[in-house]
Amino acid sequence: MFRTVNRDASERGITGLETAIILIAFVVVASVFAFTVLSTGIFASERSKETVFAGLQEAKSSLEPRGATVAYKANRGGTDTVYKVSFIVSNAIDGEPVDLTPPYTADGAATDPDISSGAEYRTVISYNDQNQFMADVPWSVNWLGNDNGDSLLEVGEKAEISVWLLIRDTTQAIGSGTATSYWTADGNGAHGILSSGTLLDKNDKFTLTLAPPSGAVLTVARTLPARLDAIMDLK
Repeated sequence: MFRTVNRDASERGITGLETAIILIAFVVVASVFAFTVLSTGIFASERSKETVFAGLQEAKSSLEPRGATVAYKANRGGTDTVYKVSFIVSNAIDGEPVDLTPPYTADGAATDPDISSGAEYRTVISYNDQNQFMADVPWSVNWLGNDNGDSLLEVGEKAEISVWLLIRDTTQAIGSGTATSYWTADGNGAHGILSSGTLLDKNDKFTLTLAPPSGAVLTVARTLPARLDAIMDLK
């Protein structure tokens, strides 16, 4: 009348060994997942740090203008124009040295500027206005004040950059600023204004872009006054 139930056949328990195996499996999976997450986070953090350092390096290598931008008048065939533009630069935030090895030199002689044959200049200055664009124009540098004798613009140093747009007539006195001939391509690849139809004139706008080997470029944009004087401080 009574039925005997075989509990060993109908019920199975989980042994301690099986529980331990399952627990170990969960721990291993969690460890692998945690390692993957940590590795990804560390990698992202390192990449972010590199990006920040690269940005700081770019900023530290940047230049900033110091003082006035000055234009010098010349007369070409009865037309007043500009043959040279000068401005002063220094390190923006006391950063890394900037290589200002010039492609030309100037010593105040009537033949200025003189090409530096084979000069390995790394800083390039471009010029553009409403009529033309020149990717590489002739420029020279004059160190002002503190100068340790090399071509690197370092902390505490200032450099006057002179951009030459025309050649002056060597038969004229230095102070006359007469320009009677034009730049042609030379060994450095740089040239100035090549056409009499694109000479700078009154109220003309122009832009100079100084691109150092590293760091942000420096842009100098100015407008000529309504009357061209021998020396003009371009505000």
